[in-house]
Amino acid sequence: MILLFRRLGGISMKEPQKSGQFRLRVWGENACFTRPEMKVERVSYDVMTPSAARAILEAILWKPAIRWIIDRIDVLKPIRWASVRRNELGTVMSPRTRGIYVEDFRQQRASLILREVSYTIHAHFEMTEKAGPNDSIVKFQEMFLRRAEKGQCFNMPYLGCREFSASFELIPMNHALPEPIRENRDLGWMLHDLDFSVDPPQPRFFRAQMKEGIILIPPSTELRK
Repeated sequence: MILLFRRLGGISMKEPQKSGQFRLRVWGENACFTRPEMKVERVSYDVMTPSAARAILEAILWKPAIRWIIDRIDVLKPIRWASVRRNELGTVMSPRTRGIYVEDFRQQRASLILREVSYTIHAHFEMTEKAGPNDSIVKFQEMFLRRAEKGQCFNMPYLGCREFSASFELIPMNHALPEPIRENRDLGWMLHDLDFSVDPPQPRFFRAQMKEGIILIPPSTELRK
């Protein structure tokens, strides 16, 4: 019997190839990881979401050949809130629109945001079906380590909203981790990420629990619609 399995670009699709673990500390003055159930006013989750953590890693290194997977998030500072009012636009630019006159679409909305945040992101990446014959785990591991150590990024990482920029630093595997806060909290249903395998992409959620400041992120197979 001949066992046939699909191969694309030299990468077996039977089981994804995985990288080693990376640890990245991120911090900023403000953050807003918006709850999707809040339709008008912006209200942040208590902590960073996995999708926000993925966006930070992709700002440092994104390639079609890899997919970032968030394994764990450590909360390093006590959860603090601030209520602010922000100006937003009530419309978006379209191909038919040559410009937007801000004063005609300005909307002032209240936002409940986080103050003085800091997290440690634990993550790895998997090779995708778009990996080519010259792509390898080692190649992208070294690329990410080099860029993270130098503070390089394709676009400025942000903490939920683009106006809340994030600073970051790589934590080498031989260095001790920053101490998370000593707090337990039931965070309820939290957005994990969008499932891009369906059209249109669908949100997936998980029941988030913070234990001793640590949030373990379940694999995608355990997510709910």
